[in-house]
Amino acid sequence: MSLLEVRDLKVSYGGIHALKGIDLDIAQGELVALIGSNGAGKTTALKALAGLLPGTGQVHYAGQSLHNLPAHQRVRAGLALVPEGRGVFARMSVEENLHMGAYCRDDKAAIVQDLALVYTLFPRLAERRAQLAGTLSGGEQQMVAMGRAMMSRPRLLMLDEPSMGLAPMMVEKIFTTIREISAQGVSILLVEQNAKLALEVASRGYVLEGGKITLSDGADCLLGSDAVQRAYLGA
Repeated sequence: MSLLEVRDLKVSYGGIHALKGIDLDIAQGELVALIGSNGAGKTTALKALAGLLPGTGQVHYAGQSLHNLPAHQRVRAGLALVPEGRGVFARMSVEENLHMGAYCRDDKAAIVQDLALVYTLFPRLAERRAQLAGTLSGGEQQMVAMGRAMMSRPRLLMLDEPSMGLAPMMVEKIFTTIREISAQGVSILLVEQNAKLALEVASRGYVLEGGKITLSDGADCLLGSDAVQRAYLGA
């Protein structure tokens, strides 16, 4: 049984049909990539699943419909979004940012444990726990955004362009951590402009073009696809 089942999801705003009826599935513990060019609808899809944009269609999570469920209740249910651009609280410290990820929790002892786990995933954040998040590098802010999402104890983590604007060495560190989070059993939906990177860490992938899913297959098959190589891998 899929953890997330999406059927005929459509999103329109400002006269634009951003999503034209997409279907996708994510199993418990699975890492799935959603790739496509700029403007294909990838970010729109994540925002709709997170409850930040209205849409039509059917979205079931852990067997329950998410119809009309507001964004904060989706977080409580175990869906967490790391947005494009990171969205850290610039005037708050690293540790204060991380605690914001646990705003919907009241299990104080477990929060302390999870904070320690985040610092294990991101040792650099432990070194900078008292530093204002706005003074961090782009890669460090990405770590804060991911750590903050992990503090909500997600079953499904949605990542929007985690490599954007980062130096190659930092990208490598971020994707190593994505693998580690996946290995812990957290399901991941990864939106990433770098299709090769995304498909190398994923087990399956979807190709989104013009608001529609045009291809879906195992990640290895998509990496070897002539169409994907021509469109997204520079071949």
